Amino acid sequence: MRVLGIDCGTEFTGYGVVEMDHESRTPRLVHCAAGTIRLNKKEKTPQRLAQVYAELIAMMTLHEPDCVAIEEVFFSANAKSALKLGQVRGVAMLAAATCNLPVAEYAPLTIKSSVTGYGLAAKEQVQFMVTRLLLLDCAPESPDAADALAIAICHIHTAQTLLLQGASR
Repeated sequence: MRVLGIDCGTEFTGYGVVEMDHESRTPRLVHCAAGTIRLNKKEKTPQRLAQVYAELIAMMTLHEPDCVAIEEVFFSANAKSALKLGQVRGVAMLAAATCNLPVAEYAPLTIKSSVTGYGLAAKEQVQFMVTRLLLLDCAPESPDAADALAIAICHIHTAQTLLLQGASR
């Protein structure tokens, strides 16, 4: 299973591709790619959304994931920020739908808990654990890329758990 994790943001949108290697002696997570889509604040919203869409489509075409995982919207006191974030999430979902990929959504607490064992972990803890779980030489280039990898790892862990629960019934 290869998963594209997307950490949606209005200035920086992180992406990370992780797959589960079942061929090795012990199954392990494998880092395939990670990075950050950096949006220019001076651009108008439609151009920024078009950039996110184009770059995500390129990532999906290049890495051929089996599915896409994104973070659910967290509730914010600032309605305008939440709306802008929702637009980026919508574009990410549209890109996945355009590529005929299923989309899974996870709450921030679920993602952090899956990767660190603690739902209220700090960004630095998430980065540290992503680096360890994927056996990377150094931490991902940005916190957004690390979060996207964490989202992908969360989906793989969840899918494995659901598969095992189904097998035990």
